[in-house]
Amino acid sequence: MTTQLTAPRLASVNPLLAAEQLQQELSHQGIASDVHDGYRLALVSVSVGLVVWCDGAWFWRRVGWNGHRRRVLYARHPAAEPARAARRVAFRYADLQEQHAPSAVIAEAGS
Repeated sequence: MTTQLTAPRLASVNPLLAAEQLQQELSHQGIASDVHDGYRLALVSVSVGLVVWCDGAWFWRRVGWNGHRRRVLYARHPAAEPARAARRVAFRYADLQEQHAPSAVIAEAGS
C-alpha cells in the first residue's frame, strides 16, 4: 500500500470579501488601494508593480523573476489572514516607495 502526501487544503472564503478585508487592513496602515472582482478572482491594486490576487484560499503577489528557470516568482499568504497579509504587503509597498519617488505631478496632487 502506498500513501500519497498532499498539501493541506485551506478553507476557501469569498475572494471579493477577502480582498475587501485586505484593503481595509491596508487602509489602517495608511495605504490606499482599489479592489476589482471577476472570474472567481479578486485583486487589490496597491501601487505600480504591486497587485495582490485572491482566489479565496490564497493572496499572492509577484515578487521577482527567476532568470534560470525563466519564470515569475510569487509570495503567497492564506486568505483567511488578511491582517498578516497586509503587513507583508505594507513592507513591500514601503520598499517600492523608497525605490521610486512619485513624480512631481503626483506629489503635488497628494498635498
